[in-house]
Amino acid sequence: MLTKKEIIPIIIVTIILSFAMSMIKSVEIFLYAFVSILLVILINTLAKKVASFYLESEIEVRLWEIKRTGLSHFLNILPLYSTHPSTELKRPFPAGAFFPILSKIILFPINNFVWMASLVFEVKPKIYRAAKRHGLYSFSEMTEYHIGLIAVAGIIANLCFAIVGYLLNFPEFAKISVYYSFFNLIPLSDLDGNKIFFGSIITWSFLASLVLIGLFFAMFLV
Repeated sequence: MLTKKEIIPIIIVTIILSFAMSMIKSVEIFLYAFVSILLVILINTLAKKVASFYLESEIEVRLWEIKRTGLSHFLNILPLYSTHPSTELKRPFPAGAFFPILSKIILFPINNFVWMASLVFEVKPKIYRAAKRHGLYSFSEMTEYHIGLIAVAGIIANLCFAIVGYLLNFPEFAKISVYYSFFNLIPLSDLDGNKIFFGSIITWSFLASLVLIGLFFAMFLV
């Protein structure tokens, strides 16, 4: 289900996050972090791909890049309603690769708590298949609500597997799953949280409550 174009950014992000979390304290810790993070990312990605399939579309995962500066772009607000217009960057800024390292420097005393929202996805509707099943022009474009549902699938999958990991006595994997959900739920730029927020603020609020509860358990009780 993954294309070659998707595998490369997933591997790169996994290596960066593994390095940021383990800081290469030992080969064993790095490898454990690498396998755990890769599994968490794959669970999130495959869940979204399954959801997109049932919504008559397909997604492509890529590295999170910031192409414009300005509050309106970062918060996904139309420039018309913002006093801070965005400007195009000459080269996209690889935020997904930069933020984990920066967060590790800032949050160094907090074990394993680094920025993990490094991947985003783009949705392409399957027009011909949708027309065949629903009638011409029906669902030919994906609404913000449908895009949000795809992002929701990834967050829910990670939270469910966090519970499974905890029950199977893999606490670090459970923590990473919760951390990944937390950072991806932040409503910024092209992150999943922004897609969910603009798709349904009620759904975002519900998921945010669940993730915050999970975050409390992961940081203080597990």
